[in-house]
Amino acid sequence: MSDGEDQTGANDAGRETAVRRDRFSGGPARAFLSSLEADERIFHADLAVDRAHVVMLAEQGIVEDDTVGEILRALDDIEADGHGALPDGEDVQEAIESAVIDRVGSDGGKMHTARSRNDEVAADIRYRLREDLLDTIETVVEAREELVAVAADHTDTVMPGYTHLQPAQPTTVGHWVASYEQALARDTERLLDAYGRVNQNPLGAGAFGGVPYDVDRERTAELLGFDGVVENSMDAVSTRDFLVETNAALATLATTLSGMAEDVIGFASKGHVEVADEYASTSSIMPQKKNPDTMELVRGRTGDATAGLNGLLTTLKGLPRAYNRDLQRATTHVWGAVDAVTESVEVATGAVATAEWPEDVLAAAAGEGFSTATGVADLLAKAGIPFRTAHEVVATVAGREFEGHAPSYEDLDAVAQDVLGEPLDVHVDRSAVEEALDPEASVAMRDSRGGPAADAVTEQLSAAEQALDDHRDAVVAEREAVESAAETLQTEVESHV
Repeated sequence: MSDGEDQTGANDAGRETAVRRDRFSGGPARAFLSSLEADERIFHADLAVDRAHVVMLAEQGIVEDDTVGEILRALDDIEADGHGALPDGEDVQEAIESAVIDRVGSDGGKMHTARSRNDEVAADIRYRLREDLLDTIETVVEAREELVAVAADHTDTVMPGYTHLQPAQPTTVGHWVASYEQALARDTERLLDAYGRVNQNPLGAGAFGGVPYDVDRERTAELLGFDGVVENSMDAVSTRDFLVETNAALATLATTLSGMAEDVIGFASKGHVEVADEYASTSSIMPQKKNPDTMELVRGRTGDATAGLNGLLTTLKGLPRAYNRDLQRATTHVWGAVDAVTESVEVATGAVATAEWPEDVLAAAAGEGFSTATGVADLLAKAGIPFRTAHEVVATVAGREFEGHAPSYEDLDAVAQDVLGEPLDVHVDRSAVEEALDPEASVAMRDSRGGPAADAVTEQLSAAEQALDDHRDAVVAEREAVESAAETLQTEVESHV
């Protein structure tokens, strides 16, 4: 993905030397400079960019139709032969151009008229990255569909909730799952936002200072399915902020998945969830072990995404305008991140979707650590006792040790008489207190918007379904736009060959 800042290509001949000339065609640094192997990922993208550029050159009368036809036929042959058949070169762009010249002769070099490898590379990266982004977004949307289904099945499945890894308040499996679906919805929006800024056309910017030809940048944008043009030619070739934004969104998505994986690992260690065998493994020496290894790898792969972001930012930090060869190393960070994170989405949500949640075990654990204490304090506050006083009553009970039983109404009443100077039933009925001490009833009490009560979770899932519909439609619309542009480009190519 390099650039030699060459901007002619009309009369060269030969293979690699046709592009670089003898002076720059050999030496021990050639392999060091080459990105050809890594560029296999953008092989098809570069061919599409070449075709769009050549069609535009013909339409603008910059290159004659006969030559354009020969070049386009050569590009078809090169695509059929595949990346592995390319001649040696510093990058895929140079290798494809050399292969065209090898087939067409010196006129094949006219395909590079009115462009530089700088704007060509930038277009290739954007063209391929948007495909990866759509795949990732689609995967996240499908994952959220699975999570919504799990949450809907478990709106009444009471489980312990934690803060600081300590028992805090009872909640439900549905509420926990919905919390991650909502986080993934924001991740989806970030990826869609990034897509909009990726999907812009830098072609026609030249090396950085424009070109002395009457090129039609809007036309190449149309043929390649880009939403618009990166206006300033210097910015068009040098910016990689769209990579940063994409990698940051991927790192955030990976962090969401890592949190979910950590929760599942913790739940599994307590017997609160049974991960399906497909998402677990055993020990090579301890036959009784069943480990949630896939979730540990989801957690570990988050490091790939965050490391990629750090590597990318470090590469870009302090680069002067306009193009610098450092940028050859920038894109690999994003490819690694998008591959690692997209696979993690499928594995993490698959593990949750196929897991078994032992309702009896969860219900028994839901009240551990006097987790209903907050509900009791809220009940006393509703009865007119200042919340801080109610907090003192319940906290005093929570600080005592109980042998063989959870705190009871009698325990609360005894402390209330010390703190309030009167029995608890002066303020609230015994039956209401005993109900608040029950984890299931405690959850049902918390029916505020976004809360864990079954009706509240059902409302959250209804909103999630609407957001899913919107995001599905957005992905479909973007894919249709890309496919329509590809069909238009193919029609134009066929008209010239």
